[in-house]
This record gives sequence, structure tokens and C-alpha cells, in this order.
Amino acid sequence: MKLASTSALVTGGASGLGLATVRRLVAAGAKVGIADLNPPADGLLDELGGGVVYVKTDIADETSVIEALDLIEDANGPIRAAVHCAGRGGDRVRILDRDGNPGSLDTFSEVIRINLIGTYNVLRLAAQRIGRSEPVDGERGAIVLTASVAAFDGQIGQTSYTAAKAAVHGITLVAARDLASRQIRVNTIAPGVFDTPMLARLRDDIRAALEATVPHPSRLGSPDDYAHLAVSLLENSYVNGETIRLDGAIRMQPR
Repeated sequence: MKLASTSALVTGGASGLGLATVRRLVAAGAKVGIADLNPPADGLLDELGGGVVYVKTDIADETSVIEALDLIEDANGPIRAAVHCAGRGGDRVRILDRDGNPGSLDTFSEVIRINLIGTYNVLRLAAQRIGRSEPVDGERGAIVLTASVAAFDGQIGQTSYTAAKAAVHGITLVAARDLASRQIRVNTIAPGVFDTPMLARLRDDIRAALEATVPHPSRLGSPDDYAHLAVSLLENSYVNGETIRLDGAIRMQPR
């Protein structure tokens, strides 16, 4: 897919992995709609330029995503690309606590609602919009979802998060096959330990210990590492139905 002048959606685009992706897309000449529950930092939209718009969006709410897509398409034209970064972390809840009491079902359900139901909601509604476009060079567009290495190496306390992210991985090939008749590609990135705002709050020694667990390169992933791959997946027309681990060859320990 040629990204120049293409209208793209980035959920969670106000910060972190999403913002890095917005910057890469803008550099490639795309017009970008940011769908995020939280607004961009002051001055950020001016910095990014006139082709970037922000819409407050709850990814797990059908009406909210539809309204966001309407506003983004009104501003930038029909979307052909979507990168779904929005989500939340898990709650580190054990299946049974120290006293043998079961973990909260409400907590489990909320993580699933945002990370899985929200992902499917964005996938189906973005695909609907992309599917309305005329094919260009044999495709209508592409979608990139976000899983996690927790989908494969879930740690103790990550039951809800692992369940959601494993499901996103499981959806990927099915979605690619399902949407092939519409000439829409679907791929997923499974990040490892990344330098996100959450990790920025950790002590330096804890961050250094995390970095040391990554075989090569022994550092935390940067948001731009994610963005680089996301843009590559949009551009490369033969990559479809793949979940790609982006993790420096790390394999997470049980805890």
C-alpha cells in the first residue's frame, strides 16, 4: 500500500506506540485520524500538522467508534489503513489469592472488554470502511492489530491479559482469510518489554534488570520500533495473516 495521501486510523494514537505510529505515518505522507480516550498533549496536533485530527473514542463502544470514523473520514477522506494500539494492561490478579479466594470476575471481564471486545469492534468497523473503497494495486487496504508476547508466554497473574492477547493472535489469521475476498489484509504485532509510560515509572535498577532479560538487543523496545514495523506491515502487500513477535528474542519467565 502506498501511504502518501492515504487516510489512516490509529487508535491509542495520542501517546506511546500509537503516537510513534502516527509520526511514522505522517512522515510517509499519510493523513491520520487519532482515536483515543485521552487527548494528545498540548501543542501536539499543531506539531504533527494539518493532516492529523483527534477524536475522543471508547474503542469498546460501537457508537463511539462509528462517530470517530465518521469525523475522521469527513476530515481526511475514506480510510484505507488502520493500526489498533489502544488497550490496557492487566491487573496481576491470581486465579486464587493467598487465602484461596477466587480472583475477581469483574476485573477479568473488564480486561477482556477493552483488549478483546475493543479490538474486534475496531477491526470490524474499520474493515467496513476500508471495504467501501475501490481497490488500488490489487488491495483496498490493511489493518494492524496489537497483541503481546503474553499471548505466548503469559506470566502468573496475567490470566485476563493473556486470554485477551492470545485471542487477538487467534483472530488474526481468521480475519485475514475472512477479509481476503474484500482485498483487506490483517496482521498483528506482539510487542515484548517496551519503554512505555508505565515502565518509565520503574526504578532504574528494575528497568536495567528488564533490559538484561532481552537477548539482543539488550534494551527495552522503543515505540518507534513498533511504529516502524506497523508501517512496514501496511506497505508490504504480501504480508497477511501474521502475528509477528517484536521482542528481541525474549521469552518471559513464569513470574
